Amino acid sequence: MMKIKSVHHIAIITDDYEKSKKFYTEILDFEIIREVYRKERDSYKLDLSVNGKYQIELFSFPNPSERGSRPESKGLRHLAFAVDNLEEAVKELEAKGVTVENIRIDEYTNKKFTFFADPNGQPLELYEEVNGEW
Repeated sequence: MMKIKSVHHIAIITDDYEKSKKFYTEILDFEIIREVYRKERDSYKLDLSVNGKYQIELFSFPNPSERGSRPESKGLRHLAFAVDNLEEAVKELEAKGVTVENIRIDEYTNKKFTFFADPNGQPLELYEEVNGEW
């Protein structure tokens, strides 16, 4: 029986590599693991570490097709990141020029969360994790 151990990575495609690279490294402070340019594809691939535990692969392609990115579109709904203090995280994002939605309360867990978007319009969520509980 197959036994999945964990999520290995999340892949994101961008049409503006430098803008997205800046967003994920300078706004969200993800650490660069490696960056390669694939000449045959005219494509960059940037591997990013999320707190040393998870990996995001950021790809660039010359003419990527559009995909619905509203939270209720078919496919990947959004990518959520856990934070210890949601208000502080929101203030930090806003200080860096990121528009963040109003903080909401999850009706089932009573935890705080909010949404914002990356430069490609990909919905991203911050979810407050208290004492490691989600």
